[in-house]
Amino acid sequence: MKNLDAVMDVLRMMGSAALGLLLSPFYYIGVILIMLQYFRQTRLERKLFHVRLHAWPNQLARTMLAGLAVGVPLSLAGLFLGVAVDGEAVLWLWGTAIVLLLVRVRYLCFAYSAGMLGLAQWGLGFTAFDGRSDWIGEAVRSIAGLDIPGLLVLVALMHLAEGLLIRWQGARFASPLFLEGKRGKLIGGYMLQGYWPVPMLLLVPAAAGSGDAVHLPWSLLLGGGGTWSHGVTMIGFPMMIGFSELTRTMLPGAKTRSSSKALLVYGVIVGAAAIAAYYWPPLLLVAVLCALLLHEALVAVSYYKEDSNAPLFVHDDRGLRILAVIPGTPAEAMGLQAGEIIQKANGVRVQTKEELHAALYLNSAFCKLEAINLEGHVKFVQRARYAGEHHQLGVVLAPDDQAAFYAAASPASLFDLLRKRTARSRNRSTTASM
Repeated sequence: MKNLDAVMDVLRMMGSAALGLLLSPFYYIGVILIMLQYFRQTRLERKLFHVRLHAWPNQLARTMLAGLAVGVPLSLAGLFLGVAVDGEAVLWLWGTAIVLLLVRVRYLCFAYSAGMLGLAQWGLGFTAFDGRSDWIGEAVRSIAGLDIPGLLVLVALMHLAEGLLIRWQGARFASPLFLEGKRGKLIGGYMLQGYWPVPMLLLVPAAAGSGDAVHLPWSLLLGGGGTWSHGVTMIGFPMMIGFSELTRTMLPGAKTRSSSKALLVYGVIVGAAAIAAYYWPPLLLVAVLCALLLHEALVAVSYYKEDSNAPLFVHDDRGLRILAVIPGTPAEAMGLQAGEIIQKANGVRVQTKEELHAALYLNSAFCKLEAINLEGHVKFVQRARYAGEHHQLGVVLAPDDQAAFYAAASPASLFDLLRKRTARSRNRSTTASM
């Protein structure tokens, strides 16, 4: 009976925390930032290919639903963690994230926020600022009271969830690009980016004399000491998961699988270091540096792999490389895939998009293609062409020297994200899709 009462109290706290989460501005700030990123992506696709491959409202809805789906099991896991998060911690995390966002968009990740706060807590411990009576002293005391190991455990859980989300949804957010290569020649590539707002409900220590406090019948992983002696309450905690990768050398599916594995390993290492730091505080600096440096190492390793391998999405003497397939077109119906090479159309060998265009119109009612698939084997596809359907084949080819635009540099900061320019002109006027 006592356990049942505790469960009912927890459910009551969850309802109250969920209502508080709906009133929190930070969740909506995250949604707006995600919307801006996807809107920019859609605008870039229209500029480069004269067609929209992704609808930003659909992407936004998909990320919000996925974030909610992740938030539920993480909130359930939080019932056994014992992370001492309060309103001040939420403000510090989001405040730090927004400041870092002004520097780099990819810093919209709580690994950086929690890591920087951990460094600040460690460094301020060697000063006497906490003895001041002004706002500086209050800020220092507030940072000193943050549960950095607990926040790093949350970061680890977020990245484990991110790894699973990338494996599940990452390739769906892949957007093809025309990019400038090392020697100024245009090549094809993909931007893979996903941002998920994750609403979480977390148990927090109750204040002394709080009438809403609940005493749990189970133990918390990080709930030792007197902090939790007055019972627990619950708050809504909006978190943000961010993922951004650029690939020129791999298919989107292969790139997301590689990134997913790396993030899962990262989450395990940071989580283990954070738990160790909770039980032995001298390891706090090690845990903080793991969160920051390993995250940067993931970026550096990905960049090195891309830089050391040859670009995939370029044409060669076998034919025309497919960069992307437009949804709802004959190409999709025939099963053509990104990365494959079209070498013949209606029996005619093709080396340029003009030759492909001419070969397709040899027979306006039927289309027969010979392509080299991803395994290097020749495959034959054919399909009747019907009145009223998409008037083109429906493939985006890798760029050639006549491409009109290529992607501008990725937005480095929040100010770049708000700018309208998404593509650079090459003073040409040809289209890239067939």
